[in-house]
Amino acid sequence: MIIIATSDKGGTGRSVTGSNVAYRRALQGGDVCYVDFDFGSPTAGAIFGISALSRGTTTGKGTHSYLLGRSSTEELWDVWHHSDRNSLRQRPPGTGRLSLVPGDASGGEFSFDDAVVDRCIDLFLQLHSEFEVVLVDLSAGRSYAAEIVIAATSSPGLANVTTRWLVFHRWTRQHILAASGLVFGERGLLDIGESHGRERDRFVEDIRFVRTAIVDPNAPDLAGLRPPQLAWLREANRGLQRLAAELNVGRSAMLGAVPLDPVLQWREQLITDSDVWARHVANQATIEAFDSIAKNIDDESAWEQL
Repeated sequence: MIIIATSDKGGTGRSVTGSNVAYRRALQGGDVCYVDFDFGSPTAGAIFGISALSRGTTTGKGTHSYLLGRSSTEELWDVWHHSDRNSLRQRPPGTGRLSLVPGDASGGEFSFDDAVVDRCIDLFLQLHSEFEVVLVDLSAGRSYAAEIVIAATSSPGLANVTTRWLVFHRWTRQHILAASGLVFGERGLLDIGESHGRERDRFVEDIRFVRTAIVDPNAPDLAGLRPPQLAWLREANRGLQRLAAELNVGRSAMLGAVPLDPVLQWREQLITDSDVWARHVANQATIEAFDSIAKNIDDESAWEQL
């Protein structure tokens, strides 16, 4: 299965959430590969704690170089082995593989042709043959990266490979509007898909939304707010729920939601069990949310329209 992670705005938590979902899926026993297609900011290595890849690879064998035909192979890093974090190197028994294909340092968006799309198809087929889940992290917005991936996954060569899309957005009016526009708007994912031969109605069935940095207005830790503040927050939340439903990004189109977590506000990283139970710096609800999304990515009932 290939999971494409995208967002219309930066700062949605797309990369850090996608990385944590990949990590949780590996802990659940799946073999997972994370592919950095964020051409302008290939920093997935920093999230996985691999200092050598904090700004992408410098060897000339990242996703940029491979797609442009400058390298005949791409790098594949074992996160369990190469992470600088001790808690990640202590791989629990029964876990699956967790690998990273990095982007090239100092890269950027680039136009593409049929040869680039063909190389993308070859890369996805190769990784699909090795891993249960391949999570591809795109750069934000209507990027060349998104169109390359849509063109590749719409081709006959990947017709037998299950491909699904996760659109990430924060729980604000601006981000809800942006997420809906990215999918349903002019030159959005559905329009681009149609231009590459995708059936619009079938494509939309393979797209779900993930809400990030959610503040629950009924959470106990908000008890310190004044009554007027709580009342305003609850009314604002109801307004966002109405807006999301009107724009087709409501609960029936949502795969999961991640609560606001202090660790992720200060640092983009994987949250381990020790961060919750031993160090007490992260919240249990956060890893439960990551676990839920990791399980739902191939749960057919989670992808049915409600």
